Amino acid sequence: MKKPYSLLTVVLLFLTVFTAHAQNGGGGFSQLIKASPGDVTKLVQSYVEPLYRGLGTGLNSGWNNTAKTKKRLHFDLRISGSIAMVPGMDKSFDVTKIGLSSHVTPANPANIFAPTIAGAKTAGPTMYINDDNGNHINNFIMPKGQVPLVPAPNIQLQFGVIKNTDITVRASPTINLNNGDGSISMIGFGIKHNIIQDFSTKKKIIPFDLALAVNYNKITYSKPLGVTPATGSQPAPGDPAADFSTQRLDAAVSGLDVQAIISKKLHFFTPFFSVAYQSASSTTNIRGNFPIESTAPGQSGYYVTVSNPVNIDENSLSGLRADAGFQLDLAFFRLYASYSVGKYQSVNGGIGFGF
Repeated sequence: MKKPYSLLTVVLLFLTVFTAHAQNGGGGFSQLIKASPGDVTKLVQSYVEPLYRGLGTGLNSGWNNTAKTKKRLHFDLRISGSIAMVPGMDKSFDVTKIGLSSHVTPANPANIFAPTIAGAKTAGPTMYINDDNGNHINNFIMPKGQVPLVPAPNIQLQFGVIKNTDITVRASPTINLNNGDGSISMIGFGIKHNIIQDFSTKKKIIPFDLALAVNYNKITYSKPLGVTPATGSQPAPGDPAADFSTQRLDAAVSGLDVQAIISKKLHFFTPFFSVAYQSASSTTNIRGNFPIESTAPGQSGYYVTVSNPVNIDENSLSGLRADAGFQLDLAFFRLYASYSVGKYQSVNGGIGFGF
């Protein structure tokens, strides 16, 4: 039987955050979940927000490096990657400004700024956990930052369907990760139409391309969890026995953008510029029943059950984005690169082949 450990630790482990801090300094998290599950959601959400925004930026990047569309039955297969850079304002957050209840307060009122997942690699402030009467019953330390840059790889197939229109597909079958770390999958699709070439004729050749594109992408992650009561532990008096076999963590990040692209082919070199409206949404949910060690007087060796303790569903990114970059056509081989400016800046590069 496994010793019950904090659900915040589970979330952070899923996000590849930290292990040593969670194991050595996470003893108060169980009490936090019992005292106020809603506060756990707010703390997790504030900590991982830059990761969601960075992934959303990456999912919206690299779809197109030219306004020119593929001819019917022609295709490009591309492997690319983006790196989103987290701005300074998203590297920390004020724990007193995220709507925590009176159950969670900073131990030192002068130390209220905690690093996000993209912040400084130093531990955050110590937080007190208080009971309903305001009495301090435990404490925990906010985690340090881990990933100053957020990468996002993509594989996509682009092919022509009708005149001046092509379709892009991003897809990955469900991949089961090693060591029982869950499964991950991706699906996405886009459509691009070269509107300026609709007016091009043999007598009137338009020397540049101007296209509109709509793109959508979603990545999902799922992991069964197995948090069980400590050996010999019993349900607390008045707390019925619960089924712990349905525990799981489900998370998803999706991105949508509407893009206007202009480009000009110069032999094998095609520079482009685009403007897009982008959005991204994210969810993180821990479902099922979880045993939390009871600290009530006279209840040593007992546990209480908390159900569905973490629920995050938000629009993590929205606004305009501008991209500039190029495409190199070397026979059937392609090289791509671009730079994006929006809420997060990012770089994108890749290789591909096709005709």
